Amino acid sequence: MSLLELLLVALGLSMDAFSVAICKGLALRKATPGRMAAVGLWFGGFQALMPVLGFLLGDRFAASIARYDHWIILVLLCLIGGNMIREALDKDEEKADPGLDFKSMLLLAVATSIDALAVGVTFAFLRVKILPAAGLIGVITFLISAAGVKIGSLFGLRYKSRAEICGGVILILLGFKILLEHLGVL
Repeated sequence: MSLLELLLVALGLSMDAFSVAICKGLALRKATPGRMAAVGLWFGGFQALMPVLGFLLGDRFAASIARYDHWIILVLLCLIGGNMIREALDKDEEKADPGLDFKSMLLLAVATSIDALAVGVTFAFLRVKILPAAGLIGVITFLISAAGVKIGSLFGLRYKSRAEICGGVILILLGFKILLEHLGVL
C-alpha cells in the first residue's frame, strides 16, 4: 500500500471522528486548545489502537485465506464505507453533548474506531507495516478531530454529513482499487 493510499485510508477513517468532533464543538460553543487536544487524543488514540488489534486478528488468518483476501478486503471496505454514507444520509439529528468525561469519550472513541478494527484486518492481508500505518492514522485523526471541534464551534453541523459521505466513498473506492490490482486489471 502506497503512502497516498494510506493517507486516503486515514482520511476516510477519521471522518466519523471528525463528525462527532464537530458535534462536540457545537455543544462546547468555545473550542479551547485543551478541549480540542482532548477530543483529538481520544479519537486519534483509538484510531491508532484499533488497526493494530485488527491486524493481530487478521494476521492469524491471512495465510489460510490468501486466495480470497482481496474479496474480503473489498467487502469490508464497502461495508464500512456504505455504513458511513448511510449514517450521513440518515435524517435523525444527533444531540450535541458537551461532555468530555471519561465514560462518554471512551464510548465515542470506541464507536468511531470500530471501522479501523476492520481496516486493521485488511492491513494484515495486504502485509502493511502496521505500526507506522496505525501511527499515521492516529496522527491524521488527532489533527482532523481537533479541527472538527473548532469547526463545530464556528460553523455547527454544516459539514458533518459531507465529511462522512467523502470518507465512505474513499473507503469504497480503495476497496475496488485493491480488488482490481489483485485481479491484474490495474
